Amino acid sequence: MRTLSPIDRLIDELDHSLRTLYGTPYTTARPDPAEGFEEAQLSDAERALAGDLLRVDHAGEVSAQGLYRGQALTARDAQTRAQMAQSALEENDHLQWCEARLDALGTHKSLLGPFWYWGSYGIGACAGLLGDRWSLGFIDETEQQVVRHLSDHLDRLPAEDHKSRAVLEQMREDETHHAHKARAAGGATLPWPARKLMHAVSRVMTTAASRI
Repeated sequence: MRTLSPIDRLIDELDHSLRTLYGTPYTTARPDPAEGFEEAQLSDAERALAGDLLRVDHAGEVSAQGLYRGQALTARDAQTRAQMAQSALEENDHLQWCEARLDALGTHKSLLGPFWYWGSYGIGACAGLLGDRWSLGFIDETEQQVVRHLSDHLDRLPAEDHKSRAVLEQMREDETHHAHKARAAGGATLPWPARKLMHAVSRVMTTAASRI
């Protein structure tokens, strides 16, 4: 495989960010979990709630792309980079599924997408600089928090919205798997202050994404 020059790598990263934010990202081509269900007849309030929840989840997937790309940039082990690349593809599935639900619900993506992507990219790159063990530990903790977040959304989602529910359930299963993979690959347990800080940052992001 040809080694990319710094300029080539920059162009590749810009291309990936534009695909994530505005185009069609590369995916695993798995079928959309929502396809097997009929669209529910939701009230305006239920539709608005489902849209707000899915907007936050979509923003989370945009952030996940930036995070994985940033970590892969500074990862030291080729196997770790390959693992992150595969997880990123699966996260792109989530991105597409959430966007489809937002369209069906008649609402929009978060307008802060570039901030979510590039902010997470910088965080991921910094985590990678600490070494693969800590970078994998960061993924493990991030995915555990995402699983709890998705469980909360599933509890709040309108009961009749089976399409959105199917998507979030598959996302939760995948995020659990990503956390297990990172832990099995040698991810370290992050210190308590770091975990609390990550939780606080996540709360800020979810609040902003649901409104903007």
